[in-house]
Amino acid sequence: MVRVVSVFLPTLPTDRIRRADPSIPAEAPLVVISRSGSKRWLSAVDTNAAKLGLSPGMPAAKAQALVQGLTMVDADPSADLAALERITLWALTQYSPVVAIDPPDGIVLDTEGADHLQGGEGPMLSGLINRFRAKGLPARAVVADSWGAAHALARSLGEETRVVAPGQTREAVVGLPISSLRLDAEVLTGLRTLGFRTVGELSAAPRAPLNLRFGPQITRRLDQMFGRTAEPIDPIRSPAFVEVDRSFAEPIGTPETIAKYVSQLVCRLCYGLQARGLGVRRTDLIIHRVDNTIQALRAGTAKPVRDIAWLTKLLHDRIERIDPGFGIEKLSLAATMVEPLADKQIASTLVEDPAADIGAFVDIIGNRGAFRIYRLAPVASDVPERSVQRVSPVATALGQTWPLIWPRPVRLMDRPEMIEVMALLPDHPPAWFTWRGKRRRVKQADGPERIFGEWWQRSCEWVAVRDYFTVEDEAGERYWIYRAGDGVDPDTGSHRWFLHGTFA
Repeated sequence: MVRVVSVFLPTLPTDRIRRADPSIPAEAPLVVISRSGSKRWLSAVDTNAAKLGLSPGMPAAKAQALVQGLTMVDADPSADLAALERITLWALTQYSPVVAIDPPDGIVLDTEGADHLQGGEGPMLSGLINRFRAKGLPARAVVADSWGAAHALARSLGEETRVVAPGQTREAVVGLPISSLRLDAEVLTGLRTLGFRTVGELSAAPRAPLNLRFGPQITRRLDQMFGRTAEPIDPIRSPAFVEVDRSFAEPIGTPETIAKYVSQLVCRLCYGLQARGLGVRRTDLIIHRVDNTIQALRAGTAKPVRDIAWLTKLLHDRIERIDPGFGIEKLSLAATMVEPLADKQIASTLVEDPAADIGAFVDIIGNRGAFRIYRLAPVASDVPERSVQRVSPVATALGQTWPLIWPRPVRLMDRPEMIEVMALLPDHPPAWFTWRGKRRRVKQADGPERIFGEWWQRSCEWVAVRDYFTVEDEAGERYWIYRAGDGVDPDTGSHRWFLHGTFA
């Protein structure tokens, strides 16, 4: 089933301007001005300006009269579109093979068969919004069965994320205003004159009079929103991509025929990569069907490659997922993520043992739909939760090691869990502690090991400390617990106790 994600960037023009000019104060209200002859109006406002009562469409003179010291910048639609294109290309490499610009303020993704790589639709949307927020770009995202429904909900709801369950599109959109249908302004004015306010009211009206008065635009948009008419997403492409395609005079559909032409496309793609000295990390196969719909398959590799046999195998293993429908009229194969790859001499097994390479294993497991594959690597940090990072399973060693002076637990909690403790302050270990509703009497203990906060990371860690103890209960279980603070000065921490890990 088709699943479409619409991402809405409500303040993209002002966010772009702030990123381009850091000298603009963060608290200053910022608006974008559009012009037509002598007429000037607000085409975009940031959050600060919206809180002061400014909104798009307001005359610029009125905005200046309402807000003193208002920062006004002329609109630059071409720069906004270029920024949106960069965002779309980034999303293409991260989330789905089918991503397109949804101008002027959003992008659209076909995530059919891709959401499981992000842990499901809910985690995928949350992760997407968080990554936008980290870059200073407020966003809202909705996943639904159709582009029209996802687009309308993302711009009509105040929620950051929304997952519309498959088959529940109609219930989700019938209460939306008719302005969410992407209709022309003249058509919207005429519909409001007739008394239509919501999508549900409009969809219940007879179609023949609407078509006679307004043309086929209304019924087409309704059918697209409810998923009755396909609305294909034309994926964005960059001149930097290496892409090959094959069109067919007669549609194809059998797995054997598809595999034959995929093999030919892989050969052409690898020759193009070799001419540029590149290796592919992510390959997208786009299937154009005769019913004007698109399917996509993505194959990724742990390291850059241009091995024809290996790339062919990765794609052939996924051909069974293709639904040819009434036939396939075109196949496109694009290298959407590439890295430099120089030719190298293959070592002889007569002289030296070949180095172990787990890249092929990682490729097979990753392309079967497993969650992100990674390995853990040490980081130079005294704070336990910062002393580890996720890296690629084939990444080279960074030369860091974990400290060996004090023992560390084999399992570290995702988040330290608060415990109840009886202990003599400031330096004595607990006599007992209660964790997850069970009281444990401490038989032996070692510590404290004092860990200071990293003052260069955050100002709140300038005087923060933790005192860690390794304790063993009467059952022989060993735990790693700590007290936030030095036990004397309240500025160093809350003096609450937490369990941070368990030993084998």
